[in-house]
Amino acid sequence: MPATFDPRDPDWKARCLASYEQQPVCRTLGIELTVLEPGFCEMRMPFRADLTQQHGYFHAGVVTTLADNAGGFAAYTLMPAGAEVLAAEFKINLLAPAKGEVMIARARVVKPGRTLVITQVEVAMLEEGRERDCALMQQTAICVFPK
Repeated sequence: MPATFDPRDPDWKARCLASYEQQPVCRTLGIELTVLEPGFCEMRMPFRADLTQQHGYFHAGVVTTLADNAGGFAAYTLMPAGAEVLAAEFKINLLAPAKGEVMIARARVVKPGRTLVITQVEVAMLEEGRERDCALMQQTAICVFPK
């Protein structure tokens, strides 16, 4: 059963959506925020040939960017008002080529701390109606307050 979390900020969703709107990288890459719940985020990105490597698969850096964003937003849902989120560390395993029509990242908070939040992100490619896992990321996000 997935964990349920109580956000520390009653306006968590508005804060997260505003942050998403301020990210040029999401607009540039075509990353869509499709599901946002306390401790969970799903993001999707349609395939684009201009973001591939020499074999025609999404480049590993693009896969990582999608996973990092999803994990960051999952963590951000549980942070207090006035906080901002940054990635402090992550490890990604590329399980299979990122080939298909749509890449999907689903991030879940594993451990919500006051300062550090641990997330796990599963990345899959949707191809001909079937999802196939292509990456798994563990991430540490840090809660920071602007000066």
